[in-house]
Amino acid sequence: MPEAVPEAAAAVTEPDVDSLHHVCRELAGAAEAVREAARYASRLALGPRLPLAAAGPRRARAAQRGLLRTLLDPRGFGWAPHGRTPLAGALWLAGVLTSRESLAVSLAVAGLKARIRAAAVRHPELLANPTTSRVLRAIDEDRQAEAVRVFKGLLTEKGAEYALALLAPSFADIMAWNALTDENPFNDTAGWQIATNRPLTSDFMLGTAAALWSFLDRGRGRAEPHTPSAELLERIDSSGTIVGYVRNIGHLGTRGLLLVQQVSGPDGTRRFVVQLAGMGKGFNQESPQDLVGSCNAMGSADTAYTRAVRRALHRLVPSGSELALVGHSQGGLTAMNLASSRDFNALYTVTHVVAIGSPVDHKRAADPRTRVFSLVNEHDIVPSLEGRSPVSAYKLPAEFTEFTWKDDTHAFPLCHAAERYAHNLEHDVPHARTRVDSALAAFRGRVTGTHLFTLHDR
Repeated sequence: MPEAVPEAAAAVTEPDVDSLHHVCRELAGAAEAVREAARYASRLALGPRLPLAAAGPRRARAAQRGLLRTLLDPRGFGWAPHGRTPLAGALWLAGVLTSRESLAVSLAVAGLKARIRAAAVRHPELLANPTTSRVLRAIDEDRQAEAVRVFKGLLTEKGAEYALALLAPSFADIMAWNALTDENPFNDTAGWQIATNRPLTSDFMLGTAAALWSFLDRGRGRAEPHTPSAELLERIDSSGTIVGYVRNIGHLGTRGLLLVQQVSGPDGTRRFVVQLAGMGKGFNQESPQDLVGSCNAMGSADTAYTRAVRRALHRLVPSGSELALVGHSQGGLTAMNLASSRDFNALYTVTHVVAIGSPVDHKRAADPRTRVFSLVNEHDIVPSLEGRSPVSAYKLPAEFTEFTWKDDTHAFPLCHAAERYAHNLEHDVPHARTRVDSALAAFRGRVTGTHLFTLHDR
């Protein structure tokens, strides 16, 4: 990575972001094609039966030796054994533990480095900071151990909050690069999925499978009507604007409260706005809004949180009603998980989902008519935890509308707080606020009911 340069010079020397993104996508496609070819060659060379045996034992053995050389030779596929047989698994693991790289991994890593470079062009503060500049330079020069050492130094020097917020625009790509270049065999799958823009089935740190989080998050979900204090009722916003909804979520906190506002719209139709708060601290066996539930929500559509919300809505909302689901952080994930459920869509008409600071980019609504808005502060690390950067080279589908912005608050979790997002929407990104408010116009009217529920894990 080059040193930071003056703005005038940067306009001439910095590469074009669109061109870098094109290179990213081409390299990812090439990496997938090479990996698939290596997988096929591995089946032929290392499988229990050699399909070329009909040509005679001598020719079959010669073909097998040739395929093995191609699979293990740096001038061929690199070190690329791949498959479910014990021999293929042992050779693959040996390659990981001895830092031998395949051609497919080299292509994927090159694509990730181009994505990291593109993020640095969009966010020059990454290069202006001497420590983060050293991290990016070490990545660019494939010095994995130094990159990790400097990153740890940044955590010690500035604190995790500052470091994570500063690196947030390229954090997912950096983690994928690390997964593909370190000697941990368990996080390779996540590295590949991020490099090729696929949904994560495991995390990119330890490689913990999503199935484990689903196993741990087995609460049936329960909802009880909550009698709010007069102070909370007074603070609840009834303006029907996105700023008001996000402020309401901030007032709910992370103590397991759900807010549903019943609205008589401009056309007289009764509609409902469901407002879902984010994750509380650590592990909480009482509330579905905890770390286990949040991790599960990224990989599964059926969680204790969604089950609790469904039970709350069944008590209040008539079947067939129109819903707008507005959620922050884990609440946004839960909103998308509900919208992706065909059973939920059979009961209600989900017209809109607004996810604020949520990692929802790989989730899809079951009804293609559902409008999805994703609002992302680019220095908030949470939206990239499912593997797609807020400055990704990959576009979202047409039913998604994504608004991203650069917040001058480079401190996490402050930049992730619902209150900060409300401030951004009100003062910094009026175009996003206006577009979302316009989309939700049918839900703006007289609030005829304010209902709160306490959500429980079991």
